[in-house]
Amino acid sequence: MPGLLIEGAVSVATMAGGLRRGAAQADAAVLTGPGLAIAAWRSRILAVGSRDDVHRQIAADGYPLEAFERLDAAGGLVTPGLVDAHTHLVFAGTREVEWQMRTHGAGYLEILAAGGGILSTVAATRAASDEELLTGARRRLAEMLANGTTTAEAKSGYGLDVVTELRLLEVIGRLGGEGPVQLVPTFLGAHAVPAEYRGRPNGTDAYVASVIDDQLPQVARQGIARFCDVFCETGVFDAAQTGRILRAAAGHGLARRIHADELAPSGGAELAAETGCLSADHLAAASEEGIAALVRVADSGHPVVATLLPATSWFLGQHHFAPARRFIDAGVSVALATDLNPGTSPTVSLPLVMSIACVEMGLTPAEALAGITINAAHSLGLDSEIGSIEPGKQADLVIWDVSTLEQIPYWLGSNRIRAVVKRGATVVTRA
Repeated sequence: MPGLLIEGAVSVATMAGGLRRGAAQADAAVLTGPGLAIAAWRSRILAVGSRDDVHRQIAADGYPLEAFERLDAAGGLVTPGLVDAHTHLVFAGTREVEWQMRTHGAGYLEILAAGGGILSTVAATRAASDEELLTGARRRLAEMLANGTTTAEAKSGYGLDVVTELRLLEVIGRLGGEGPVQLVPTFLGAHAVPAEYRGRPNGTDAYVASVIDDQLPQVARQGIARFCDVFCETGVFDAAQTGRILRAAAGHGLARRIHADELAPSGGAELAAETGCLSADHLAAASEEGIAALVRVADSGHPVVATLLPATSWFLGQHHFAPARRFIDAGVSVALATDLNPGTSPTVSLPLVMSIACVEMGLTPAEALAGITINAAHSLGLDSEIGSIEPGKQADLVIWDVSTLEQIPYWLGSNRIRAVVKRGATVVTRA
């Protein structure tokens, strides 16, 4: 049917009102009361409110009530569809061996220097066929959808050469066309220095030149990627190298985001503010200068969203998390994401990320929900379309088998989803 009518909710966290920052990050714009309803028509939200008000709006707009599929929220909570703003969706192989190495004291950069880490996934991904990559990614997307994710950013970055990077973006483009999860493709050719460059004099600079001169022009011609990302980190790409890549990407019409200050202060947050990135991600080791730079651009009306990845810090066993409370209290908008990848965050669950953020970072459930809805949508440049339940926006919705948003992170690791709606169509239902 062209219409969808959700009835019987007792709580709707609309997230209406745009990007959250400061104290407003805790405002989920919640409607409460018996018999709340949401109507959608041909993929767009038509009305939200009491059942009687929504029915009146349907009639006022001239739509026949019998053209609406009915979906019973059964006394549950409705939220916007969840937005995962940082994933490495497409890859081959697993890295459980290095996970065990870390438990015995091996560090991230030590594993990378020994040819493990990202480079081991690069080798497996280069060797995999397109069908193998598609099969694995489809399985992960199905799990993400079942956990409420309706939109996800998806990076390349496990090719580190022209041919494989373009192939990964083609796979991401194909998966996005298949749906129902909406994908935002990101080019991450500067994810690491590949093995074939590591033995060269000035190998990192040579690879940066390859990204700028060889990869970026072909990525732009291909026309799939919307963003360019760079891993700005000690032992990977420094701030000067990262800046060259991001400025070159801007010249090709790509929006920018950045892996910043994950393991040590690298100048990434400062660079994100300087180069107009929509998002600076990780930030577990952001410097005072970096935090101040993010505050300045937030105050100037050109915010860089701090996209924090608590599952990564937790899985790495670092017990050192990004200073989420400092960001929020200083007025920096915070998003949360899974960082789905085979080495440092093998999770597809944004509800689990919410739980870790609340327990380890001190976020409230409402602040965490903003981080995986409207703020995450803004970090992808999609906040006018998704991330909140407002008339005219895309009808991406999650119906939860809980009555309050606080219960989403409270039920640790438990899937409490009753149904998922994408563009007005019911794509997941549970008994």
